[in-house]
Amino acid sequence: MSSVEPGGAVDVKGTYEVRTYGCQMNVHDSERLSGLLENAGYVRAPEGSDGDADVVVFNTCAVRENADNKLYGNLGRLAPMKTKRPGMQIAVGGCLAQKDRDTIVRKAPWVDVVFGTHNIGKLPVLLERARVQEEAQIEIAESLEAFPSTLPTRRESAYAAWVSISVGCNNTCTFCIVPALRGKEEDRRPGDILAEVEALVAEGVSEITLLGQNVNAYGSDLGDREAFSKLLRACGQIEGLERVRFTSPHPRDFTDDVIAAMAETPNVMPQLHMPLQSGSDPILKAMRRSYRQERFLGIIEKVRAAIPHAAISTDIIVGFPGETEEDFEQTMHAVREARFANAFTFQYSKRPGTPAAEMEGQIPKEVVQDRYMRLVALQEEISWEENKKQVGRTLEVMVAEGEGRKDGSTHRLSGRAPDNRLVHFTKPDVEVRPGDVVTVEITYAAPHHLLAEGAVPAGAVRRTRAGDAWEKRNAAPAQPQGVMLGIPTLGVPAPLPAATGGCAAV
Repeated sequence: MSSVEPGGAVDVKGTYEVRTYGCQMNVHDSERLSGLLENAGYVRAPEGSDGDADVVVFNTCAVRENADNKLYGNLGRLAPMKTKRPGMQIAVGGCLAQKDRDTIVRKAPWVDVVFGTHNIGKLPVLLERARVQEEAQIEIAESLEAFPSTLPTRRESAYAAWVSISVGCNNTCTFCIVPALRGKEEDRRPGDILAEVEALVAEGVSEITLLGQNVNAYGSDLGDREAFSKLLRACGQIEGLERVRFTSPHPRDFTDDVIAAMAETPNVMPQLHMPLQSGSDPILKAMRRSYRQERFLGIIEKVRAAIPHAAISTDIIVGFPGETEEDFEQTMHAVREARFANAFTFQYSKRPGTPAAEMEGQIPKEVVQDRYMRLVALQEEISWEENKKQVGRTLEVMVAEGEGRKDGSTHRLSGRAPDNRLVHFTKPDVEVRPGDVVTVEITYAAPHHLLAEGAVPAGAVRRTRAGDAWEKRNAAPAQPQGVMLGIPTLGVPAPLPAATGGCAAV
């Protein structure tokens, strides 16, 4: 495997494409896969190449009922392309690969490499071995070989980065297969995490999101129950780091010292994404969620007392096996009490390999659909009411890339407020780059975004080192770039979206 110095050229082996499914952990793993391939001499294929690359990698998710159908459908579409291009290689990794192993090559014999969640660093070696031996390579490690942050990385953005603080999960939620595929929780040492954050900030990053399957359980592997709050406070000491976020915490592990650290550390943003899943105590018990409605709402009350302007979001599953109308009404009650800024709501679907898939009392689809629509309507109403409270407030918006699909036609720019609300604002007359910060006054609220329609004076625009980094990266010549072990040379990914029902949402 070739390696290069940052910014140096390599002997190009061909092009690659990585297709990612599932949660934030998978997206972050795909950054590592891209870094590994570029370090080995491959160049990313142009956008829209749709499989027309020398190496196509599928980073899969196993939490959806039809995850395997989706994968095999996509693999089937690539089969004739590979027939026409004998040198083309296809690799399948991620949670579904960890789960199905030999099944993938049996159903799709044109696949060259199958690798799991614990050995993503082996991808270039396995591709080369498959090429030389002319047969499929299947390698699934049963435990983590190396923490992913030690691997080369191809970050996706120049101003906001994800930083993994742990991998795996010690919970046993009955709807989730993640512990079986990602393993038990393993924590990184605080010094290693902070060193990565400092390196990112040195590259121009101004926002980081701490990432873990159960991020606030951090420290259980280290024997320190307050390790996560200490980590938040330590991030507050890093000069140049303007925004710190984290996802996703579990209510069981949400302690008062974490709330205090959030409130007392200026660069920890007033935002919390904490999955509720259900408001019914019997359903929470059936889910093996180790909290009850009262505990969940109590945490929210404490957070709002300490951070009055905090925006709180959540995940909710509707139609879990055994859910009665009374159970569902308890979820509606919890939503009314919590007043979430937004909620990611999902209709329960069987997830192969989970205890819930075998439970009695599976709910008819039409009942689940009806409850889902009622919940969505309630949350839409609450989201709009909560957003209306933002009208008249002056907010610092970090300009984002690709957040506003209509920005070109509306002569606007878009970005995120400190509480992560999406803000569209009038484009200033001066140059504004992603990563720069613009101070605007909110004039209108919709359920899912805010508008600042007034003119933005030049003095409201703050050019930042993050904007400089974005400008430098986009001005760079189109040639292969080097990647360093665990330290980005191309910038970092866009702000982390809230979990969308994948493994980091639990």
